[in-house]
Amino acid sequence: MKNLPIIKFGLVCLLSLWGRSVHAETPPNIILMMADDLGWGDVKCFNPKSPIKTPYLDAMAGAGIQFNRFYASSPVCSPTRGSSLTGRHPYRYGIPYANTGHMKPEELTLAELLKAKGYATGHFGKWHLGTLTTEIKDANRGMPGNTKDFSPPWKNGFDHCFSTESKVPTWDPMLLPGKAEGWKDGKKGWDAIKDRASAESYGTHYWNEKGEIVRDNLEGDDSRVIMDRVVPFVEEAAKEKKPFFAVVWFHTPHLPVVAGPEYAAMYPGVSDFEKNYYGCITAMDDQIGRLRTTLKKAGVAENTMLWFCSDNGPEGSKTSPGSAAHFKGRKRSLNEGGVRVPGILEWPAQVKMGTVTDFPAVTSDYLPTILEAVKTEYAGERPLDGISLLPVIAGDQSERQQGIGFESRGSAAWSTQRYKLFRAKKGQPWQLYDLIEDPSEKKDLAMQHPEVVAKLAKEFSAWQESCARSDRGDDYGSR
Repeated sequence: MKNLPIIKFGLVCLLSLWGRSVHAETPPNIILMMADDLGWGDVKCFNPKSPIKTPYLDAMAGAGIQFNRFYASSPVCSPTRGSSLTGRHPYRYGIPYANTGHMKPEELTLAELLKAKGYATGHFGKWHLGTLTTEIKDANRGMPGNTKDFSPPWKNGFDHCFSTESKVPTWDPMLLPGKAEGWKDGKKGWDAIKDRASAESYGTHYWNEKGEIVRDNLEGDDSRVIMDRVVPFVEEAAKEKKPFFAVVWFHTPHLPVVAGPEYAAMYPGVSDFEKNYYGCITAMDDQIGRLRTTLKKAGVAENTMLWFCSDNGPEGSKTSPGSAAHFKGRKRSLNEGGVRVPGILEWPAQVKMGTVTDFPAVTSDYLPTILEAVKTEYAGERPLDGISLLPVIAGDQSERQQGIGFESRGSAAWSTQRYKLFRAKKGQPWQLYDLIEDPSEKKDLAMQHPEVVAKLAKEFSAWQESCARSDRGDDYGSR
């Protein structure tokens, strides 16, 4: 379909004209922050038993709304990121797993829709929704001549970029980290590089919106390296009195985790692996505090929607430092521990301080929520999987009427306000859990409530069929 760019541009223009009054007349600024492989139990305000110091995330939750049932749309990275920008499950557009597919030109992203409304748009950090170069070997999939999955953020509505294709070390992000003492004994962990001049390249680059490699200010903590680009973007937009949309996708705490000496020293008496894991999260937390201070100094904090979540549950086995708290499963699992993540919104103009909710929300809800907040409707012919959370934010809605669908490599789930339908593999019988009474998924109720299983299975099948139609391209036929 060689006319796709024109079609897409026309759609964005049309959508920008359709609007309705929602809240304040001044459109809010929007920042979507996302950690990488951060567990629900890693943040103090969600899990008081966590050993990790996260004072700024805790303060953010105390000043805003804490979502105790916030879900990543997938148990792995790329699909969740796609849902955050499109409001649609990644199975609809060919990103079923990490390092597969790319953001298609037919899809409408938040950046494109907000840019049409006059927003400054910026992406900072991990992208993972396509390659960023067709000229050199870069990260996981970038290579000379590979145009198949080339879909960088600057081709998807972002005017300012400081982006990597995929993961990097959390300290000295462009360099291969050293291995901690005891590595040969199976005690996993990394060390900060002692001699940068002789260090090997990690094989990944940061790229700007011109498709150029960024080579300056890349040493030290990666979260700080990212925030060094976010802060001037925010300050410049505020100075020009222009609304802004910033996507800040940290690499922390995806492996390899390395904490700077200052942060590692905060955690004496634990293994090197734990020092690095805990320390890099506290370093990220410091940068979140820095961003909150920047918003206040720029005079835009009051009307900025500042969101935070993780892309999936914690990496590794139960012996790894990351914590899913009392939830079953971790990254790559559709049990709660793999998809239930910390979710926070700070928005002083609209959110009552200290709000805590058990309303089930998901990353697909970002787009409909934000579009309603900026008074823009989405074309109804293309199915969305998310819903607007504005009634929840306003305190007017406490129960979700629409189920949340999950699918990943044969595993599937359908979550409602109370129940969760789950199966680990395709062809297995459905399991049923009462997430209100049994959030740890210990007691299968499928035999006791066959009528609930039948009802939810029917809803899941209808949703799955809708996703299959989208994946065939049916959503794009008339666009």
